Amino acid sequence: MMALEHARPASDYVVDLPEADDFELWRERARALVQCAVAPDRIAWVEPGGSGDLFAASAAQAGQGIPVPPADARLVRANRRFVSLARNAILHSDPGRFALLYRLLWRLQSTPGIMEDRADPDVRRVEELDKAVRRDSHKMHAFVRFRLVENADDEAREHYVAWFEPEHHILRANAGFFMRRFANMRWSILTPRGSLHWDGTTMSEGPPAQRSDAPGGDPMEDLWRGYYASIFNPARLKVGAMLKEMPKKYWKNMPEAALIPELVAGAQKRESAMVEKGALEFEERPATLAAIGKAIHACRKCPIGQLDNHAVMGEGPQDAALMIVGEQPGDQEDQAGRPFVGPAGQLLDAHLEKVGIDRRAAYVTNAVKHFKYVQRGKRRLHQNPGAKEIDTCRWWIESERAIVRPKLVLAMGASAARGLLGKTVSISRVRGQPIALEDGSELWVTAHPSYLLRLDGTAREEQARLFDADLAAVRARLSELA
Repeated sequence: MMALEHARPASDYVVDLPEADDFELWRERARALVQCAVAPDRIAWVEPGGSGDLFAASAAQAGQGIPVPPADARLVRANRRFVSLARNAILHSDPGRFALLYRLLWRLQSTPGIMEDRADPDVRRVEELDKAVRRDSHKMHAFVRFRLVENADDEAREHYVAWFEPEHHILRANAGFFMRRFANMRWSILTPRGSLHWDGTTMSEGPPAQRSDAPGGDPMEDLWRGYYASIFNPARLKVGAMLKEMPKKYWKNMPEAALIPELVAGAQKRESAMVEKGALEFEERPATLAAIGKAIHACRKCPIGQLDNHAVMGEGPQDAALMIVGEQPGDQEDQAGRPFVGPAGQLLDAHLEKVGIDRRAAYVTNAVKHFKYVQRGKRRLHQNPGAKEIDTCRWWIESERAIVRPKLVLAMGASAARGLLGKTVSISRVRGQPIALEDGSELWVTAHPSYLLRLDGTAREEQARLFDADLAAVRARLSELA
């Protein structure tokens, strides 16, 4: 790095960038400044419509332009990772991005390996900008909707217009994507940051637009809405994930979005009806645990019951204060006809004893009564039960609860939690806290012991610690309820 000689006031160089997304111009200016040993705090980066810092105006009046590097200036060093991140980060709307990138480029000259330091604040911030820009581009690819507009000048060729509101300066960077995807269409994309126009041969740019400049709809949208409704799968609906990938702010530009609230509500009603139907398909609830045990051996209401296996009934005192619910029997449980006798059961026994819970005083059962597996030679490999299979088996777990009437229910694993709640929950979010059930008992959720068996090293130690903490909380709560 060239030594600094004549110190000047802060921001005594102004770099005027006519385009907010012009990486090549920024790189050219930044390279010259580095070669002239101009420190980051002496530069004001100015983009259209704004100033890079508070000293830009005074610097501009002083007339400080870009210095010319000396003939023997050293080459500027920048690795591939920096260039890749910088190309995207420069499209961000953060006005401080130019100064950030220059500061990082400046530091690279003396510390070439800095880009590998993910804890460095500048590196971390550039990664955040890059991620935000890539996310915005992904939303643009997914949510731009073209609408047909009438064109009196050339009725023979249809013209399509789309409105989109990007968060960052991504319009020109994504022009190629739309040109390739809609090469045979004439289209325009209007945004508050500028516009693009493609006539099938030439791409041109236009000024910023307003929402009112875009058409409100066209006859084809009815067909598209019908298609979208027909492919909407309520069984795979996850509202949280959908909103994360398709935020509501984009809905106003998407014709199918008007259907989403109704489709979501319908899906939730349909799921509830499916669960209820699964229960109503059975006759009256058995009055005793022995009757449940007899009935589950004859149950063929889901595909698991049609495999070559044996139903496994719960066991324990009929008046147990604690009911422990697992996922389903395993291979050893299927052969023995008892719950939790295999490796997971042995691990459970050890942890229960560690925190002072007597398994013999608890009623131990599973959310699903048959072993679901896939045959591999002579081995039967465990498979997780599906949501519908768990929901169908809720009839049996609810029947057991109605007879045992436990004060507290411990659900181990997501399948067990769904069997008790009728919906899927995140174990990490609900563990360690009571959930009130409709009969007045409390549900506590933790991981399944088999999850611990699949881990090793520090990961297993950490999860074992959490498992013990959950069991200890259950033990303390049982003492309070006694």
